Amino acid sequence: MWLLTRTLLLIFPAVPLLVTLVDAQQKDYPFAPVHFTNVRITDEFWAKRMEINRTVTIPFAFRKCELTGRIDNFAIAGGLKRGEQCGVYPFDDSDPYKIIEGASYSLSSHRDPVLDKYLDSLIAIIAVAQEKDGYLYTARTNNAKRLVNWAGESRWLMESRSHELYNAGHLYEAAVAHFQATGKLTLLDVALKNADLVAGAFGPGRLRMPPGHQEIEIGLAKLYRATGDPKYIQLAKFFLDERGRSSGGRTRYGEYAQDHKPIQEQDEMVGHAVRALYMCSGIADVAALTNDAGYAAAVDRLWDNLVGRKLYLTGGVGSRGTGEGFTADYDLPNLSAYCETCASIANVLLNHRLFLLHGDARYIDVLERTLYNGLIAGVALSGDRFFYPNPLASRGNAQRSEWFDCACCPTNIARFIPSIPGYVYAGAGDELFVNLFVASRANLKTKARTVTVTQETRYPWDGDVLFTVQPDRPARFALNIRIPGWARNEVLPGALYRFSEKTDGVALRINGTPVTFGLDKGYARLARRWEKGDRVELHLPMPVRRVLADERLKEDSGMVALQRGPVVFCTEGVDAPDGHVLNLVLPDTAPLLSEYRAEMLNGISVLRGKAIATKYSGEGKPLIETEQDFTAIPYYAWSHRGKAEMTVWFPRERALATPLLSPSIGMRSRVTASSGTGSGAVNDGETPASSADRSKGVFVWQPGKDTAWVQYDFGRPQDVAGVQVYWFDDPSAGCRTPRSWRVLARFEGKWEPVWNPQKVWGVEKDRYVDIFFETLRTDALRLEAVPQPGATTGIIEWRVY
Repeated sequence: MWLLTRTLLLIFPAVPLLVTLVDAQQKDYPFAPVHFTNVRITDEFWAKRMEINRTVTIPFAFRKCELTGRIDNFAIAGGLKRGEQCGVYPFDDSDPYKIIEGASYSLSSHRDPVLDKYLDSLIAIIAVAQEKDGYLYTARTNNAKRLVNWAGESRWLMESRSHELYNAGHLYEAAVAHFQATGKLTLLDVALKNADLVAGAFGPGRLRMPPGHQEIEIGLAKLYRATGDPKYIQLAKFFLDERGRSSGGRTRYGEYAQDHKPIQEQDEMVGHAVRALYMCSGIADVAALTNDAGYAAAVDRLWDNLVGRKLYLTGGVGSRGTGEGFTADYDLPNLSAYCETCASIANVLLNHRLFLLHGDARYIDVLERTLYNGLIAGVALSGDRFFYPNPLASRGNAQRSEWFDCACCPTNIARFIPSIPGYVYAGAGDELFVNLFVASRANLKTKARTVTVTQETRYPWDGDVLFTVQPDRPARFALNIRIPGWARNEVLPGALYRFSEKTDGVALRINGTPVTFGLDKGYARLARRWEKGDRVELHLPMPVRRVLADERLKEDSGMVALQRGPVVFCTEGVDAPDGHVLNLVLPDTAPLLSEYRAEMLNGISVLRGKAIATKYSGEGKPLIETEQDFTAIPYYAWSHRGKAEMTVWFPRERALATPLLSPSIGMRSRVTASSGTGSGAVNDGETPASSADRSKGVFVWQPGKDTAWVQYDFGRPQDVAGVQVYWFDDPSAGCRTPRSWRVLARFEGKWEPVWNPQKVWGVEKDRYVDIFFETLRTDALRLEAVPQPGATTGIIEWRVY
């Protein structure tokens, strides 16, 4: 089949891939997505974001790949340039692949000769880097010894850190996207040569091991659809089948890489979140393309665990930064929530596949929540600043970054945003499905008719949607319109969250006449003979809704969050009179109003009302409560107006409040130290007049130690986001600020250094030195210091936030 397709394309190079591809009898999902090139987005919300992605994010990401050596690595591997491998990670190859994929999607809907030419030049460099037998992994071709611990001394020595096949998967996805967009074979030939090499190396009687990081399974499914060659989907299934197969009584990677059990036995989301969700997407692809009921049942079980026990209100997944992954059921902290942007994208990919497998709106409910909240929070409105983690609360230490050494999130955003139109519609025979509400014009096909559907709406700020249906000829078919879970008094599938009160008012009209409708898997099914110009009006009521959490979510028990339509809201310190929001109480009786502000943050709805601010007047003094104005903005739009406190969840009662001037975490902790005297001084809450001031108490380590430490044991896990240290410095006593220092956190009994994005550990005198890091959850912190030669080191006060 592939040889025939390739021959046709050599003769007719502009023929789109979809015209010449796979045999009509090939198994696939029973519900087919409408390709994004058939949907033209016209609304203010998504059209603006897609244009920013096209004109800002994609060029910005390519430029960053050039500046950081990601492109040079291919040139060096191909002998076009001399030098050593650039970057600190061997999966950097995947970043250009992902941007090529996004750029190809963009080309499919927006002709751009300059971008097309740039892709040609970049693909030429990638092709030259490929070794003669098809191998393509620049870290190994360039003999980067410092990266050998990621994947071993030779090819295919797979470990959980290996990314050889992860890179390959993104190459395959990019190649198919580029082929679809341009009809050019340049990158697809590279991908197929590599895939054939992998297929020859792995399989029964050959190498038997799963990839360290799942992704190739998704790419292989796309190659199978593109070529019809069964070896690609067979290889995808082989890699999945190898998970959980013990060798010598133990599995290779364990829970971190979902290698602890065979796929058919897994029933809980564990380990690295992106790996887990990419794996589930691959399982769904294999289930659909091979009609494997066991795989379909396995991915359903894993999804049930995810939405029932491990899903944040924003659609974010992965609660812990250490391991970037899942923890125990119902463990969903807010300040230390990791919710990696890539994991939100993977969550959308998985839920779309499960809809295509089952035709149930509950998967689109999860997809929509993730899309409008946790996912787009990962990129600034400007398109050139990014979040890696997306917490649900902040003490004011968070802001989006221009780039990361590990740039998976920015490049994933660049490839995902142009594909959004492909999530709006789907079809199966004479059934059309409307999944998302986006002002647009789409060309759809039933079994026998072409139908143009136009949506007019201001969603997500307004719940009114007008559909105009234009079949090429009058015909009978069913238009299935999703009635979102939030409009049916269901926050999400499962029992993690619930609305405090029920609402109703969903209404449908056809040509002005009210329609009584039932629901089939969350869809209002309108089956009739459709004429040109028929109009369907959908009304979804959008009051401000209060969301409550299952009591097993300890962090959110007794708390309330706010939602309107599909959008989750948060409050930032920039909108509070004193800059604080973590001390607010939002009583159930506080009225809340919504208003649209076109001039604010590219146009948003805000919520307004009154909240109660709490604080202590001083040590041992009574609690002060003050009513103050309350403003909430969409969660996705936070951190655009400077660093500030932020929270999604609020106490409903004063007893759960965290008043200002409460005893700090450090003041409530047990203090131990490697040596020295006066350790109780570090958390007594006293601030000195200077670094030589002994009057407030001083802790000094014993002299002669190369490294000394002092430690806080919290008694139970706490969310921490930074520290302040006031150093003791008195030359007359032989005590000076340290030569260097760092902070470590304890996770499951092991100490790991915290990541300081400032990369500077200050030793300034006569003031507190602030160090902020990504919020993490730990039961202990340790401060290690290396003294200056001939001196000892001391601390007057050590605060933890």
